[in-house]
Amino acid sequence: MSDELQRIMAIQDPYLLLREVTTRLADAQQEVTELARLRRRVVQDLHAQGLSYAQIATKAGLSRGRIHQIRHTGPAPEGAFLGRGAVVIATPLRRDDERGRTVVAVDDVSSGKRLEDLARSYGLDVTSEHVPVSGDIDLNRDGLVVVCGPRMSQQMWDTYAQDPVLNWEQADDGPWTIVDRRTGEVYRSGQDSHPARSYDVGYVGKLPRPDGKGSLLAIAGIHTQGSLGVVQLLASDLNTLWGQVGEHQFSTLVGVEYDPETSEPQSVELLTPLYRHDEESAA
Repeated sequence: MSDELQRIMAIQDPYLLLREVTTRLADAQQEVTELARLRRRVVQDLHAQGLSYAQIATKAGLSRGRIHQIRHTGPAPEGAFLGRGAVVIATPLRRDDERGRTVVAVDDVSSGKRLEDLARSYGLDVTSEHVPVSGDIDLNRDGLVVVCGPRMSQQMWDTYAQDPVLNWEQADDGPWTIVDRRTGEVYRSGQDSHPARSYDVGYVGKLPRPDGKGSLLAIAGIHTQGSLGVVQLLASDLNTLWGQVGEHQFSTLVGVEYDPETSEPQSVELLTPLYRHDEESAA
């Protein structure tokens, strides 16, 4: 029996006991989920290296059937791309100057809800919150996913500025663009082009937290349709992204063709390589 369990069992106040047991059960379930995810990842990695399930079973002291079961059940390893155990998904509030009130963009609501559903499908606990109009948000937290561009938050502006390859810039004629420093390519939304078209550019990256103790997942479109395109890419191809970048810091851009009536993505494609930031720093 662990010291923590003994401490909880010794609590005399029934209300405090109920609260402590509930909290401990939630923490234990998160731990079990992440251990199962790690176990499945180890089996997948060994199998990818060329070992058969029988060989893995022999070396691990388990049955071949058990190894095969681990490989195909339980939370998928790529869920760690979003976070471990629990994630916080933050979407922005916006100021409606015409009506003098705070509002939430429909596309931001859709992006947040789809990210929540995606995270839960990987066995992660999810909470949601808003980036206030002021842009103030605590970025020094584990499992943080922020759907917010640099112009809406100084903290996010500073975070995006840490990207060694992709740079948010305001064009001379006003619209926001994203510049690939490696190639010199400038990416602009179709909404800001002449003639305008139903096309946007989205950004996704694992970027350093201000405290240097981890990373956060940052998602933004030049317009809101770009964020929706990024979310669709994550939902449809997370395994591929995870396979290429794992938990390393990285960034990439996504091109999104969308329905002009609904903003729903109709096609999504990567516009740049998946830039691993550790490799860029070493280059």
